[in-house]
Amino acid sequence: MVMPLYDDNPFKLPRRPIMTWGLIVVNLVFFFAEVGASAGPEAVVRAYGLVPGALIGEISVPGALTPVLTLFSYQFLHADIMHLLGNMIFLWVFGDDIEECLGRLRFLGLYLMAGVVGGSVYVWSSPHSAAPLIGASGAIAGVVIAYVMLRPCAKITVLTFGIIPMRISAYWVVGVFALLQFVNLESAAKSDVAYWCHIGGMVAGGTLFPLLRPAGVMLFECIRGPKVPAVAAGADPAGGA
Repeated sequence: MVMPLYDDNPFKLPRRPIMTWGLIVVNLVFFFAEVGASAGPEAVVRAYGLVPGALIGEISVPGALTPVLTLFSYQFLHADIMHLLGNMIFLWVFGDDIEECLGRLRFLGLYLMAGVVGGSVYVWSSPHSAAPLIGASGAIAGVVIAYVMLRPCAKITVLTFGIIPMRISAYWVVGVFALLQFVNLESAAKSDVAYWCHIGGMVAGGTLFPLLRPAGVMLFECIRGPKVPAVAAGADPAGGA
């Protein structure tokens, strides 16, 4: 219903969002490797996707990655080009601000752990499933929630219903996104969309961002003017302690 297009230009940031751009490139590389694999995309998804039954030890997937590692690898696989582009647009719009705030390594940690928690919640919701889970949505859901905690009043240009451009506050964009995840839970069992994974990622982002933010970064503060300042004085820009 709502597709974000852009907020502020990431090229105007004091530091380039290298990690955000890098994650987008890695996702693109993985996708084209997946579709170009000699064994076929289905074999790649089966080997590197997150299979709930395999993670809990109930089933075995021949030739698959160690199940616990699929909590990470599934985040870089996508079902088709639209699935990939939808996720990467969200990452492009929201990721740069969180990277600028946290630093590169903390941002990467939040991203990956939101994906891990999202995948784990999905496994909890369907523990006996043999269907692989793939996609960066859980990780990106964590970034999206971190964004609204950091810049709730930031103006974001979105397409509503796929055709109508609007510029609205972040809390409306993220609020609609979050609400839709819960509204659609009833149909989760009949859908290809892993709503439980999204919810797990949102919870992870909402929990981790307050813990990882540098001292002096306020939550839910409506800032007028330019983006939030770079990492607070004394903090390591790369995300170290």
